[in-house]
Amino acid sequence: MRSRPRHATLALSRRHGSRLPPGAPCRRHQRRPRHALSPGAGCAPARVGAVRFPMAAVEPPGAGASRKRRPKGVYVQPAKRARPGGCRQLEPGMSGILITCNMNERKCVAEAYSLLGEYGEQLYGPEQFTDPAEGRLSGNEEEEEDEDDAEAALKKEVDQIRASTEEKRRRFQSVESGANNVVFIRTLGVEPEKLVHHILKDMHATKKKKTRVILRMLPVAGTCKAFLEDMKRYSETFFEPWFKSPQKGTFQIVYKARNNSHLSREEVIKELAGIVGHLNAENKVDLSNPEFTIVVEIIRNICCLSVVKDYVLFRKYNLQEVVKGSKEEGPPAASGAGGEGGADGAEAVEEKTGSKDGSEGTTSAEAKN
Repeated sequence: MRSRPRHATLALSRRHGSRLPPGAPCRRHQRRPRHALSPGAGCAPARVGAVRFPMAAVEPPGAGASRKRRPKGVYVQPAKRARPGGCRQLEPGMSGILITCNMNERKCVAEAYSLLGEYGEQLYGPEQFTDPAEGRLSGNEEEEEDEDDAEAALKKEVDQIRASTEEKRRRFQSVESGANNVVFIRTLGVEPEKLVHHILKDMHATKKKKTRVILRMLPVAGTCKAFLEDMKRYSETFFEPWFKSPQKGTFQIVYKARNNSHLSREEVIKELAGIVGHLNAENKVDLSNPEFTIVVEIIRNICCLSVVKDYVLFRKYNLQEVVKGSKEEGPPAASGAGGEGGADGAEAVEEKTGSKDGSEGTTSAEAKN
């Protein structure tokens, strides 16, 4: 009689449920390493019709310790990391230009650099980049002077680091504003009011449109903390060049707050109008065509202040409106009735417009006698 092949004998024994000796690996585990099976444990008995799946190998102790969790800093966005050249966030003590756009901040920054660079060269000439090596002592002189004085050497090194940081700052540098659809361009060695007024004056005369996403461009002469006491203390000296005796003029106050809810519009306008009236009693309120417009922009906990001219003529400093033709151009409707008299009694007049600057709406408030 012909003998059965070996594989048929094994299949027949498994069909009848034969078991292997305890501790002996079954056929499917014979080629696995010895540590893949727990010591002293055999394989489960085979069952007729059961589907066999390969068993997952057990990792040896300490194998997972090599795969450590990555530090959190790996996932931090590169834009939010510290960069050389100074602070990249809006803070007190800055001056620059506040720009509103329509849902495209990246393109807005590019347009702002191009526009400001063009007119900045007309007013202030080409931007000069200083060499860090200029104005410093040679290596031999530095070794001779204060060679043994460690404190003087440390102070000199700190001064050099500060000087190199200042040299890296550009004439126009974008910083985080803290609000959506709002861009803040920090300026260095530039008068923001003079530059923005020059841009709007040229665009108003030529009627040539030079931007697509930039809406309003407001100069910011100074910033402070957005708390009422800090604003009052800062405004007393900030308003002096325009309103302190013998200087005088008509004015209005335009107020806008973003991502801030702890300040009251009426209270802020009343306090600022009182400071202007205290500097010179001849300062009058005019809401139809004022000589000066005090722009108050609140972004989170930062207050941006500026005093601008021709606010009504230049269509509230809107670059899209100022280039329109003479047929479409006309005196904008007054936000409230004009007033003559002192600025001690201030009443808020509110005007809400569409969300042209990408926010829910624009609220402008003026001081009214």
